[in-house]
Amino acid sequence: MNDWWQEICNMVASEFSDLPTLTEFARITLRLLIAAMLGGLLGLEREQSGKAAGVRTHMLVAVGAALFVLVPQQMQMSDEALSRIIQGVITGVGFLGAGTIIKSTREETVIGLTTAAGLWLTAAIGIAAGLGREASAVLCAVLALIILHFLPKIWPKSEGH
Repeated sequence: MNDWWQEICNMVASEFSDLPTLTEFARITLRLLIAAMLGGLLGLEREQSGKAAGVRTHMLVAVGAALFVLVPQQMQMSDEALSRIIQGVITGVGFLGAGTIIKSTREETVIGLTTAAGLWLTAAIGIAAGLGREASAVLCAVLALIILHFLPKIWPKSEGH
């Protein structure tokens, strides 16, 4: 019976072996947390502006995008394979964003375009964080917040949101 439990414990340990060291655990945790926080900041701005995609949606998009690039890095996949994964994330989030866009033919307005673009950018920020480009991710999030929050105050609305 003892051998049976030992075998199960060994199996469980091997299943969680993708984070073999404390350093690797800290690195992955930091990247995912940065993605979540930056996505959350963009989502908070959108939520406070009364938009449909808010904090949770933006956080999930950013963390998901980060994870999609983290795992292939851990598996030491080629740059070509990682490039295809990034292309897939970009396309997938594009479809997600398309679901937020509504066109009214009667009023000739488009609603949700900025939200869709924000989700797409949030995925890019998540990818940057996941690849270990945290400074680039932070810079992009700051620029996005300026565009989303401050630009409308100095440049009146001329497009759908």
